[in-house]
Amino acid sequence: MSDADAILASLAEVARERQRRAADPALGERVRALKQHQQQRLRGTHADLLASPRYRQSALFFLEELYGPADFVQRDAQFARVVPAITRLFPREVVGTVLALAQLHALSERLDTEMALAALDLPDAPDTQRAPNPPVLDAAAYGRAWRAVGQPAERERQIALTTQIGRALDRHTRSRLLRASLHMMRAPARAAGLEALQHFLESGFDAFGSMGGAEEFLRTIADRERRLAAALFAGGAG
Repeated sequence: MSDADAILASLAEVARERQRRAADPALGERVRALKQHQQQRLRGTHADLLASPRYRQSALFFLEELYGPADFVQRDAQFARVVPAITRLFPREVVGTVLALAQLHALSERLDTEMALAALDLPDAPDTQRAPNPPVLDAAAYGRAWRAVGQPAERERQIALTTQIGRALDRHTRSRLLRASLHMMRAPARAAGLEALQHFLESGFDAFGSMGGAEEFLRTIADRERRLAAALFAGGAG
């Protein structure tokens, strides 16, 4: 499978998850509550990184571009419409990063849908969770939904893809040629309808370029997320 086909396959999976939620308003609301809970939890877990002058910009990038509650409809629509242009216009190293992003997006959306369904179907879930505007998901309910879905290998893959994207962005920022090429892509990207992708890449480059080396940052995030996953599987709250 080519990089273009693999990107399109991941985007098609994201579209299927959106269709499932559109067909069930309660599910859609629960997914939004789940995403908001996850972002708030991440802000708490990594509060020191957000407060760090060195790491704040990269931590915000992770929260807003990789784990935020936004559904990235515009970015995904641009990807799907012009995937051949992505593979033709952007350097191969950048295309690989886009592919990893699409795969992470698809995996996260699928797991979020399955967790939201589990939260709705748990025996102790109140009837109000089926209402159009369900209550905010709490840490205990999040932990129960996590264990109901399971899939530890996919949770590990989620962390690995996140780390892969971060390391790729860190590596890209060290290439003066790649940075110059990315800036030169602004006008062609705008003309090709790739503004959202260009924004993601430039935001990542700016965030990682300002850090002066990302390994400690990425290792800290991965270690914390792995510990949290282990605690959740062991019966903890999230």
